[in-house]
This record gives sequence, C-alpha cells and structure tokens, in this order.
Amino acid sequence: MGAGKTTVGRALAQRVGLRFLDSDHEIERREGCTIATLFAREGEQGFREIEARVIEDLTERDGIVLATGGGAVLRESNRKALHGRGVVVYLRASPDELAHRTRNDRSRPLLQTADPRTRLRELFRQRDPLYRETAHFTIDTGRPSAAMLTHLVLTQLELAGVVDPSRAPVQPGSRERPGRD
Repeated sequence: MGAGKTTVGRALAQRVGLRFLDSDHEIERREGCTIATLFAREGEQGFREIEARVIEDLTERDGIVLATGGGAVLRESNRKALHGRGVVVYLRASPDELAHRTRNDRSRPLLQTADPRTRLRELFRQRDPLYRETAHFTIDTGRPSAAMLTHLVLTQLELAGVVDPSRAPVQPGSRERPGRD
C-alpha cells in the first residue's frame, strides 16, 4: 500500500493502450461502499473473500492492466491467478518509504493504528515473500517519480518481450490496441 500501483498502473495502461482496472475500486463499485466500510462491516476475513472473487473475475479478462490491493497476495488462490494469468510486476518500497507516502492517508484501514510505521514493517515482513513469489518482475521504487517508475516498468516489459517496443504508444482516444492485430 502506497507503492504506486494505481498511479503507475494507470499510466502504463495509457502508454500501451490497454484498459486500467484497480481491484479495490472494482470491489467498491460492486459492493457500493468504501474499502474502509467493508473492513468495518465484514472484518478483514470477509473483505478478503470479496477480494478473492473480484480478483478471480478480473484475472480472467484480457487486455487490461490490473492493480490490486496490497493484501491480495495473502490468499494462495489470488497469487496463483495473478501469476498464472498475467505478468506481475512488484513495485517494492521500504516500510519507511511507505510510511512517508501514506502518512496523511486516513482511508487505509490497516494503518489506522497508533504506530503505522511499525504496522507497515510487520506487513512488509509478512507480504514481501508473497509478492516475490507472485511477481515475474520486481522493481525497487525508491524515490523516482511516477513517470520514471512507469518508464522502468515499461522497459522491463519490453526487454522481456511482453510489450513490443516497435509499436508506437497509443494516443489517448485511439481505438488501436498494441499487440492486437
């Protein structure tokens, strides 16, 4: 959480001409309430059940760039669906960097504690191995801008042959889709 998944995912989708989806936004749309409200109403376990159903559905789609919530990797079924049906990029940020980025964000239920930095360290210890297991590529985010991170992700995908660098980026409003002839 706070690594830039939504920002970078949206920019990447625009650059390669694919549709961007965010699993948390999709959950909110389907459930008609915020993630914080879902956590309060269903608890984390109930939220994770809903999240698993949404990720199962979204990973069946083609032609998308998908950003997931930070805890999506906690379920093995999510890890398998993400890794097996797409190319997963882990935007890795240190707990201290995440604490800095999320310091004023009151919409993250897991950080509503007396010591969010310690909570982020705990989450990192728990989740980092799961992110690494799920990811095809890991990019350490450090402090580059969202544009630089997007470029790093795109370059990695081009080098891996996932994105064709010879195709010009799709202009906003264009109906053409790279890789779809």
